[in-house]
Amino acid sequence: MAQFAYSGDGHETRRSLLGSRDVDLLSRPFADPAMTRGRGAQSNESGRFEVLTRELADDGWGLPVTERAETREHIERAKSIITRNVSPDIGFDRSVNPYRGCEHGCSYCYARPSHAYIGHSAGIDFERDIYIKVNAAELLRAELANPRYKAKPIAIGTNTDPYQPVERKYKLMRSILKVLLEARHPVMITTKSALIARDLDLLTKLNRYGLVTVALSVTSMDHKLSRFMEPRASTPSRRLEALRLLSEAGIPTRIMAAPMIPAVNDHELERILDAGRAQGATSASMIVLRLPGEVRDVFREWLLRNYPDKVKHVMNLVRDMRGGRENDPRFGSRMTGEGPYAVLMGQRFEKARARLELEEAGPALRTDLFVHPEKATDQLSLF
Repeated sequence: MAQFAYSGDGHETRRSLLGSRDVDLLSRPFADPAMTRGRGAQSNESGRFEVLTRELADDGWGLPVTERAETREHIERAKSIITRNVSPDIGFDRSVNPYRGCEHGCSYCYARPSHAYIGHSAGIDFERDIYIKVNAAELLRAELANPRYKAKPIAIGTNTDPYQPVERKYKLMRSILKVLLEARHPVMITTKSALIARDLDLLTKLNRYGLVTVALSVTSMDHKLSRFMEPRASTPSRRLEALRLLSEAGIPTRIMAAPMIPAVNDHELERILDAGRAQGATSASMIVLRLPGEVRDVFREWLLRNYPDKVKHVMNLVRDMRGGRENDPRFGSRMTGEGPYAVLMGQRFEKARARLELEEAGPALRTDLFVHPEKATDQLSLF
């Protein structure tokens, strides 16, 4: 894997590797690699809502020394926990996110722009400033206890990974799963962490009532590439091992090839689906690369550091799939893209899915078993 750093020499040579829309990358100094080891982002540009703007600048005396990007935990007591949506692109209308920010550090993560709403950068800040909603299970119990609440599957892992490294310490997912089990409430979990196997006992109990499905996301079977793209996520082999354990326990599992990045990992599509099926997955899905908001620059900087000779080619293919733009937010195309390259990816996926007899959708989860849990209160019951 080629490594790249900014310098004054060979500027025109590097410029020739980029498309005309990407030359602005050359004016952005990377943070010191020693300070960002284990992070996916290469810089920490100010959030778009901040009053003051900060950026690294090389004045000829070298870049300023910056602090090592260690994880910073922020305890948060949220006001609500179930988020609603009306998107026709996804198969659920409500979700729960016990954390804000994600240590996995995926350079392509579409959730990065959300950190700007709390005064942080979508770059390194997104990976190191992690907000822990310590009252997540308490809030969930209260919202499910509302007499007007009607049960539909809750999706967890739609924004940031619920089984990211800090979950080992705070165990918010175990608390949430216990509430869902008590209420007999359906849940759909998406993760790229092998830590989910820790909760196999609770997931097995939920599955006895037809209340759970789990999707494991695998971006690449190449451990080296995965380490660069998703520096603090579980290795591909450990994710597949977790998928096997879940499948053997009878839990419906899905293998997700996501995201497929043109000229980087898209050649692995069939290999990922093959591996998932071999470990017991019963359904599959694919999502092509999305670059909303600040994600575009975070991903391009990652490309420039790791694949400088591919920046122009990759970004041209991305634009080919997005109608000439780097992102297309329209419903119906944002997950799949359009144009010849996207059509070819879709055809490859459908052919592989059919060959492996993987379902397009997982089993329908039951909602008829739902019971409102008792709302936590200091007042003693009269009965």
